[in-house]
Amino acid sequence: MIYPFHGKQPNIHPSVFIADFATVTGDVTIGAESSVWFNTVIRGDVAPTIIGNKTNIQDLCVLHQSPDNPLILEDNVTIGHQVTLHSCKIRKGALVGMGSIILDGAEVGEGAFIGAGSLVPPGKVIPPGMLALGRPAKVVRELTVEDKTDMERIVREYAEKGAYYKSLQEK
Repeated sequence: MIYPFHGKQPNIHPSVFIADFATVTGDVTIGAESSVWFNTVIRGDVAPTIIGNKTNIQDLCVLHQSPDNPLILEDNVTIGHQVTLHSCKIRKGALVGMGSIILDGAEVGEGAFIGAGSLVPPGKVIPPGMLALGRPAKVVRELTVEDKTDMERIVREYAEKGAYYKSLQEK
């Protein structure tokens, strides 16, 4: 469902796939070829949420913010199943693994990878191109060419799946 909140209507590019039972409300912008999967909640009722192009937000995610602290996801980002994002920045091409939590003021650098089940605490910065994991998340190594290739494949496949499901909705 898509809901306004106090006069703020989500701004969703026409190519975006939003799955059944996902909720998007308030001051939310979603760019071209992005996808929001089943049972995800994106609330823009405290501060803006800005989601770039070709970004996939997988099943059961929760995206929210604190006052005056927007949530920003740049282009080509993958947010794995059951992730919670709160007033953080996820830079271009990054991947946040399943079940992870990224908190206020944290930043995941361009092309970085957050391992499944990790917790990135408030204000923590994960450098570009690095793998970080754990609770709290710690940088463990630089990403390999194979890691980067796989991350690009995931973005591409979710954009394709989103387009397919969008076509089913339009029939």
